[in-house]
Amino acid sequence: MRIVFLCHYFPPEGNAPAARTFEHAKRWVAEGIDVTVITSTPNVPHGRVYPGYRNRLWQLEYLDGVQVIRVWTYVAANSGTLRRTLNYLSFMISASIAGIFCKRPRAVLATSPQFFCGWAGVILSRLKQVPLILEIRDIWPDSIAAVGAISQPTTLRFLSYLEQLMYRAADSIVTVGNGYQQALIERKVPRKKISIVPNGADLDRFSPQTPGQGVTLTPNHRETSDVFRCVYIGTVGMASRLDLLIAAAETLENRGDKSIELLIVGDGADRNRLEKKVADKGIQNLEFTGLVSKSEIPTIMENSDACLVHLREDPLFRTVLPSKMFEAMAMKKPVILAVPGAAAKILEQAEAGLTIRPENHLDLLNAIERLKTNPELSSKLGRNGRAFTESKYNRDYFAKDYLARTIRKYQ
Repeated sequence: MRIVFLCHYFPPEGNAPAARTFEHAKRWVAEGIDVTVITSTPNVPHGRVYPGYRNRLWQLEYLDGVQVIRVWTYVAANSGTLRRTLNYLSFMISASIAGIFCKRPRAVLATSPQFFCGWAGVILSRLKQVPLILEIRDIWPDSIAAVGAISQPTTLRFLSYLEQLMYRAADSIVTVGNGYQQALIERKVPRKKISIVPNGADLDRFSPQTPGQGVTLTPNHRETSDVFRCVYIGTVGMASRLDLLIAAAETLENRGDKSIELLIVGDGADRNRLEKKVADKGIQNLEFTGLVSKSEIPTIMENSDACLVHLREDPLFRTVLPSKMFEAMAMKKPVILAVPGAAAKILEQAEAGLTIRPENHLDLLNAIERLKTNPELSSKLGRNGRAFTESKYNRDYFAKDYLARTIRKYQ
């Protein structure tokens, strides 16, 4: 069986869509599926092409048996509406054209974010006259309106119209949880058309290891056992709203408390603003690593004491299941979660962390203090998290379930 999978992001990019697509695709190859991924030249988040690549019309490579076709796009940094829109539209056009030259698959898959990648799937599935499986990992245009990226009512209404057409064009829709399923049903998508495949963790990659291993997290990194380190790992963007970490760090410094360090690992549209704010305030106990490779993330987690998962306060994010939460749980790290709704219910069910209110730095400090002063609790939450991901949120299981229930029905 042959499938073509359209995804705007793919390794060596390390964001959630890239990792999720690759982890599913390589497992399907191991199950005997011929998988071709059409993606862009790696450039996230700064809009700079990674070393070893060029922004050509067509580049071919193989990763763990997955055929990867990289197409030309208008390369843009992960900030600014106009240039990012051009980036999305250029991928839609280039990916659709590239797909014409692929051998006819049994099905086309397309994943969000972003919205126009889904439309590339619509176009290619019609050109090839094959079924379309559409992955919905963000509800557009609601998600871009929630972070203020687009606010013009006319534009949002037009995008909503395109969204409805895209849902109708799909033969199957795969989404991440019950909240997303309900949102799709409210948009008149038939329930029988929707499958749920949650986010999970790659338990081989995210596995507890020996701390240290020569890693230097930041220039001021201290290898001391008496410092409690809380780390945020992920996109430093508008949805993350990480100002609470600055407020928390400032509060700690005002108290003269040097027993807690805060760390932001990753990059994104909001990083420069946050770094300037930290520098202007002269804060010493909050540091930024910038962009790191996906392979470094488990070691950074191992050298930390707790992992913060945070999104700004917005009703839309109550349906989100962040993959970084499951990765931290797999690493036996207690999670401090500021994402009410579906994610909080899972964390409470797993008994793998503490929940706090979004954008509330005092809640964050209270959670950190509770874990720091109670290592037995911290260790218990970590053990619970690993056991929970092994039994319920294992990427191996989800990939096989996705293949059996959704993809093989088009065989």
